Amino acid sequence: MAPVVGIDLGTTYSCIAYIDDSEKPVVLKNAEGDLTTPSVVYFESPTEITVGSAAKEVANLYPDQVVDSIKRHIGQSGFKLTINGQDMKPEEISAYILKKVVGDAEDSLRMENKLGDDEHITKAVITCPAYFGVAEREATKAAGELAGLEVLSIINEPTAAAITYGVTDDKVSKTVLVYDLGGGTFDITMIKIDPGEIRVVCTGGDKDLGGKDWDERVVAYLAEQYKERSGSDDEILENPETLQDLSLSAEKVKKLLTAKEKAPVAVNYNGERVRVVLTREKFDELTDDLLSRTIDMTKDIFAEAEKKGIHQSDVSEILLVGGSSKMPQVANRVKAEFGIETKMFDPDEAVAKGAAIFAGQMNDYHIVIDQIAQATGKTAEEVKEQIDSGETTVEAAAKQANVSVAGRRLPGGSVSGQLRIINVSSRSFGLITLDANEKEYLENIILRNQELPAEATETFYPQYDNQTSVRLQIKECLSSDKNVDVSLGQDVGEAELKLPANTPSSTPIEITFRLDDSGLLHVHAKESLGGGIIDADFQTKDAMSDQEKSEALRRASNTTVS
Repeated sequence: MAPVVGIDLGTTYSCIAYIDDSEKPVVLKNAEGDLTTPSVVYFESPTEITVGSAAKEVANLYPDQVVDSIKRHIGQSGFKLTINGQDMKPEEISAYILKKVVGDAEDSLRMENKLGDDEHITKAVITCPAYFGVAEREATKAAGELAGLEVLSIINEPTAAAITYGVTDDKVSKTVLVYDLGGGTFDITMIKIDPGEIRVVCTGGDKDLGGKDWDERVVAYLAEQYKERSGSDDEILENPETLQDLSLSAEKVKKLLTAKEKAPVAVNYNGERVRVVLTREKFDELTDDLLSRTIDMTKDIFAEAEKKGIHQSDVSEILLVGGSSKMPQVANRVKAEFGIETKMFDPDEAVAKGAAIFAGQMNDYHIVIDQIAQATGKTAEEVKEQIDSGETTVEAAAKQANVSVAGRRLPGGSVSGQLRIINVSSRSFGLITLDANEKEYLENIILRNQELPAEATETFYPQYDNQTSVRLQIKECLSSDKNVDVSLGQDVGEAELKLPANTPSSTPIEITFRLDDSGLLHVHAKESLGGGIIDADFQTKDAMSDQEKSEALRRASNTTVS
């Protein structure tokens, strides 16, 4: 039987892991023998696509056909790329990255005689930055589905890293801060770890801040040095090939400066070469403000945790996760600012390993839910709803249905050996309503850093007598205040609740928001007069349409990915 996997779908590199026969998370190598795969896609032709190192190496030769850092645009309103005459959304491009890592993982397992020739990996948990909102999470899930995967869950990257850490060091209760600086995103998350339980306290970050920004500072510096030393007035970064070449050089020199105090870089343009020596001191100077942004967000998390009764002195260590956290400036500055011991924790693999552990739990959970549904004559959704609402637990429902959970790894369970994971919402969710002066404001129903799954109900009323319907405008925001200005919200979606004739404005309308463990929103609305109901699993306005998905699947079926 094919294993379920955990996938760290990264901005610059991706990684895949599974649980081996000894119940340990193991990262699977790609076809090139590496544990991580560059998240770079080369559209060689409409039917041939190359992903990974080979794509990265030709980026400077075919800049219009190579896409990198697509994760920075996933879920972004209206974003498309035209490649080989075809419009593509980030979900489709990300799906090719997933196809590559999954396909290579299958080959790796077959070489170890752990997967049959006719067997395929079909189930996965995919990670995303903690700061991703509904649109980004939906798009990440859609990418997995386009790649032919059943996405069991979307889990936050810092939480996944903490799962790996909690399993590795599960004998002592402690509070840790996960500082996750990846290639394109930054997450900062406070987590309490107890034997058998991982509880997220609060989370923050910036989905548009990562190692790529450090690279761009180096690129700008190298271009500046070229102009000074060559005497040229040309804007060399306007040349796509030169820009790609310098981007690759910037990443390489950044890595070299992790171990060395200085490193040479050759800048080639228009047949002329300039040699630049970049010192670590200069590199730190060029990027100091970027690092300071992560420090400011870390301070915000300490302040947020303080509101929940966790003090800075309670934090035993700061875990450095993500490839970009290897830069010496990170550990040095973090320790100097907060006086807490830092620990470099498996920066490239921890997220994928944690996702694999969680994937095993989620898969067992779904199996048990299906067995309970079959035994009781209910649907799986009905059983899950009972559990999510707190009406019962997995174990209690299984016992009542005479379904065995022996040997199953169930999330949130109480059986010895299980790992309970409690996450929080990275955003607040609410809807637009009117105050006494009929001015619009955003009333948050689920608040940022509220534990998941979260559910809350508020009562609203029609604006006028005899309204025929009410429009629900759902938004998300970063504020944890109950009522905020509409401008602070970002659209999630809309729904319309029909009202019966002659409905008075005093008619209560109950609106229930439920945010699941994956951070996806479900809304239930009910008016009391005629019993009208809306049930919506909210998709954003910019989610891929069924037609777009069909077109993407059609293209993928005629495409070879290597």
